[in-house]
Formats: sequence, C-alpha cells, structure tokens
Amino acid sequence: MRGLRNCSNDGVSLDLAVPPPATPPVSSASSTSLSFDEEETSESKIERLISEHPVIIFTRSSSCCMCHVMKKLLSTVGVHPTVIEIDDGEIACLAVQAAPVLFIGGACVGGIESLVALHLSGHLVPKLVEVGAL
Repeated sequence: MRGLRNCSNDGVSLDLAVPPPATPPVSSASSTSLSFDEEETSESKIERLISEHPVIIFTRSSSCCMCHVMKKLLSTVGVHPTVIEIDDGEIACLAVQAAPVLFIGGACVGGIESLVALHLSGHLVPKLVEVGAL
C-alpha cells in the first residue's frame, strides 16, 4: 500500500503526503455534499451540512473521546453518523458552547449527555427512525 511504512516496535507510520491531483473527467453534474464553495460562509456551510445529513456530529478533532463515544453509541443502534471537524470559530456558528455536538434530522440534540439521556429515555431510536436514519 503506497504511503504505509512499517516502523520498529510494531507501529505503523502513515505518509500523509497528498499526490498531485489527476485531471478530473469532464462531467455535467459532479458535486458531493461535503464539497464547499469558497465564497460560502461558515454559517451557510454548516446549515447546508445539517440539512443534507440526517445524523451529523460536529467536533474539534476526530480523536475526541466524546465524539468516539457518540459514534459508538449510535453505531450500536445501527447508525453511522457523518462526522465533521470544525475549528473554534465555526463552533460559534452552531449556537452551542462545546463540541462535539450532534444534530438529528436538522435539530440540535446537544452533546454526549443529551445523547445518552435521549437513549436512556427510549426516544433515540424512534427519533432516528422518524428522520430516516434507521
């Protein structure tokens, strides 16, 4: 596999160098939901992502332990959320003070405490079914 190297002490190092982009094929409609228009504001990017994904987590880092717990809880009920890393300035656009923050069906659920409370109350799965995530 290109970019992977074995290291001593049984660790693996990953070369994250990005190869130069190949010339993309010409297509009349080549757009993904995670693409961004450079002129689009942070607020509109976040609003668009929330509206396009039934279950989405915004986090400061993909290695965040609370984000990992959120993903693990959701995966135990059969949902694999979209996870987006954002910076401190973009977190302010979410109208919450801390990350990670979960949105289900466009509505802010909140942090890990809110997700666990929703699950323990028995309302998580019906909410996920309602938005089409299950």
